[in-house]
Amino acid sequence: MAHPVPHRLRNRRRGAAVAELAILLPFLALIFVAALDFGRVFYYHVIVTNCARSGALYGSIGPTHAADATGIQSAAKAESPELSSSLNVSSTTGTDSAGNSFVSVTVTYPFKTITDFPGIPASATVGRTVQMRVIPP
Repeated sequence: MAHPVPHRLRNRRRGAAVAELAILLPFLALIFVAALDFGRVFYYHVIVTNCARSGALYGSIGPTHAADATGIQSAAKAESPELSSSLNVSSTTGTDSAGNSFVSVTVTYPFKTITDFPGIPASATVGRTVQMRVIPP
């Protein structure tokens, strides 16, 4: 049969657990916020990729659409209405080495972290470039 733990020893263990939690809690909070920001940056990367793809898809419809920078910008921003005011969209056209016309759309978004911790950048630019061939007329 096990002997019961004396009351004085039980209180000492409880106090040690509280002290350990007080020491580790700031570190655990830092890890949690860093993981949260890490997830957010990937979320915005997916959104920026989809916006660039939509803009390039609009531009690939034909030569007139490829030259329509306003239409490409509208198509890209329509993919994410909640970020449309912060997105920067630019497009270029050209010809590849095989003589095919292409449109290239670049979308960037200024990402800001939740908090400013040492060692974690407070801001970064999330960007993506998508290039598609333009359908010949």
